[in-house]
Amino acid sequence: MSIVAIGCNHRSTPLSILEQLTVPAEKMPKALSELRSAHNLSEVVILSTCNRIEIYALAERYHGGYQEIREFLALHSGLPPEVVADHIYAHHDEEAVRHLFSVAAGLDSAVLGEHEVLGQVKTSWEIARDEGAVGSLLGPLFRHALETGKRARTETAIARGIASVSQAAVAIAGDHIEGLAGNSVLVIGAGEMGEGTVKNLAKGGASEILVANRTWERAEKLADACHGRAVPLDELADALVKVDILVTTTGAQDLILEASDIEPLLDRRTGRPLVIVDVAVPRDVDPDIRNMPGVTLFDMADIGAFVDEQCIGRTRAVGNVNAIVDHEVDRYRSITSAREVAPLVSDLRRKAEDVRQQELQRYSAKLADLDPKQREAVESITKGVVNKLLHEPTVKLKDSAGHARGERLADSLRDLFDL
Repeated sequence: MSIVAIGCNHRSTPLSILEQLTVPAEKMPKALSELRSAHNLSEVVILSTCNRIEIYALAERYHGGYQEIREFLALHSGLPPEVVADHIYAHHDEEAVRHLFSVAAGLDSAVLGEHEVLGQVKTSWEIARDEGAVGSLLGPLFRHALETGKRARTETAIARGIASVSQAAVAIAGDHIEGLAGNSVLVIGAGEMGEGTVKNLAKGGASEILVANRTWERAEKLADACHGRAVPLDELADALVKVDILVTTTGAQDLILEASDIEPLLDRRTGRPLVIVDVAVPRDVDPDIRNMPGVTLFDMADIGAFVDEQCIGRTRAVGNVNAIVDHEVDRYRSITSAREVAPLVSDLRRKAEDVRQQELQRYSAKLADLDPKQREAVESITKGVVNKLLHEPTVKLKDSAGHARGERLADSLRDLFDL
């Protein structure tokens, strides 16, 4: 059995392909069910964000599990299997653990040290748990990953400065127009990314914040939180004529704003420039809008490049975060190995106790005349001998767990004691 981590991210895959591979929230239960029903896979977690699609699984056979996950990604996205194969990466066992811990710590994000990915890891695990796709192996693994991510952010400077995609989206827009003060913004999408965007816009001093969302109640709630105003979807065109900045954060699978939607609005804007920041994956905004006069469009690729220029200070913290990840990987290995050794230790002690009881039974006639106090002494002495004999092997086995020496000792115990 192997833990595998297979997927694509913003580094390995162009945005045009990555957006086809994402798994939207409403399709997550079905996707988890499909993967769990595969021949070589059992426990499964899908981490699908604006920067990555990764599948963590317990695979009966590594190569079989890899092929089944690759086929799932191809079928789900509609991409040819060979295209998927060109972009996916794969890790197994300790390297899969290390990769997950690095993701949770923010080392593998477009925004180094971002906060949002930790919540996304937690949500992915919770969804898989609620769907019955997580068991005794991936559950503790993801719990440990969350602990690692929290350590990285509290003990180092990895999350100082721009530390989320939503924060970067607001910053890139503000930089382009020399500050948010006096500018109005329309945010489409009231999910986690939308909430983060609105919060950062309010902090940045935007003069007016409008919120549009498929669910009117969520739009109203988010707008109220920032003293903004909710906008019905059928009034988006009028809102786009008035605002200075548009930020799109939806989970839609198709474009919500095409070039043909923007073109007739430009005349009504009377030459006022419009900045659009699209942080959605798949993209919300038609890339052709980038070529229209008076419109500046930023997408996730632009945000990644912008953040690279901003994160020199956080880059200095990478070494410390890597040290935390290394420590937590070692700790996870020790905990897991000790858990795996525990049944063997129990079997050894059970076997020894059976031998002790058999010997006492064999000499029961000779012990029949002992009084209760003498019987208690015999019981105590024999138990003490067994415990002292087993103490050193048990300690060495536990201390060596997770290493080659531990495996050799475990195999020797099984052979010597027929366990």
